[in-house]
Amino acid sequence: MSLSIAHLGPAGTYAEQAAIAYADWYTQLTQQPTPILCPCPSIAQALQSTASGDTKLSVSPVENSIEGSVSITLDTLWQLDSLQIRQALVLPIEHILVAKSQQLQSIQAVYSHPQALGQCQTWLQKTLPQATLVPVSSTTDALNYVDEEGSIAAIASERAAQLYQLPIAQRSIQDHPDNCTRFWIVSQKGTPNPISAPEGSPVYTSLAFSLPANVPGALLQPLKIFNDRHINLSRIESRPSKRSLGEYVFFVDAEADLHTSFFQSALDELTSHTEVLKVFGSYPLVQVAGTYES
Repeated sequence: MSLSIAHLGPAGTYAEQAAIAYADWYTQLTQQPTPILCPCPSIAQALQSTASGDTKLSVSPVENSIEGSVSITLDTLWQLDSLQIRQALVLPIEHILVAKSQQLQSIQAVYSHPQALGQCQTWLQKTLPQATLVPVSSTTDALNYVDEEGSIAAIASERAAQLYQLPIAQRSIQDHPDNCTRFWIVSQKGTPNPISAPEGSPVYTSLAFSLPANVPGALLQPLKIFNDRHINLSRIESRPSKRSLGEYVFFVDAEADLHTSFFQSALDELTSHTEVLKVFGSYPLVQVAGTYES
């Protein structure tokens, strides 16, 4: 039976490109049948399909180099206790403008996913100041709004434009040339890891915690635990707990392996200084070379 991988759809999204890259890698390393890609209407639904067992893996964007974290991925992972991060992939992101008119001044609206609109906001303000920006569920979904007159454009991937046979008005419109997004490959806890990363890949551990009280210095002690053990935190950020105003959940990426003794001792101590502590797993990070178009 083929491995099933959920991702934000429909076909042509960057999440699908990350899923294709992972699927090809899986096939090459295991000699197993090509995985089945399962597009979902939202990032949350992709993760929920894996939590419920409908799919074996899900591929979800977690952080972009321009726009920062993808909050729905963090919030959903906090809510679903049955999931574990298996892998991280970093995918270069090149945005293109799709329109049926090459006259940019005729464009009155630009549709895309909010992340894509944010990653191109400087270019849009400078080049299309007259255009209204309209967020939709995915970059590929935005292509459904491109009109014959050329007054409505979309921001999407080149692969999506090719799939929908739509003309490209402008390439590489992202605000920074090195734009990239980190994706998490997620499975249910307790299931075997489908593949192992290349030897020497950096290993990260992701976790999140809430604090027992919103008082001065409450966050200092948990952070000091990592500092005392010389564990570098490559990312730390807060998200609303959704219980009451001013209460937060803190998400942390540590450059260390969960299975080492010094990290286990950090977790043991962290437990006594947090209200809820959730460890999402240790995983290798792999760079995907070049924008994936297969």
